[in-house]
Amino acid sequence: MSNLMTILLESWGPLGAGIGAGLAAVGAGIGVGLIGGRAAEGIARQPEALNAIRGTAIIFAAFVEGVALFAAVIALLAMGS
Repeated sequence: MSNLMTILLESWGPLGAGIGAGLAAVGAGIGVGLIGGRAAEGIARQPEALNAIRGTAIIFAAFVEGVALFAAVIALLAMGS
């Protein structure tokens, strides 16, 4: 039984890591898309706040991308263990 469990864990690990990394990428895409859309809407409503909105949107997009990168790295590390 132990041998079967080892085979299952070795074969399902890369699949789980791929799914985890894919979900992180999809989540980041959705997050950055929402940030960009809301920033464009805010700039359209208040053009005089262009610089403040743009700066804030870039910072939030960097946070989202950082979390997605962290999730992808963790998923790939989980594949190795």
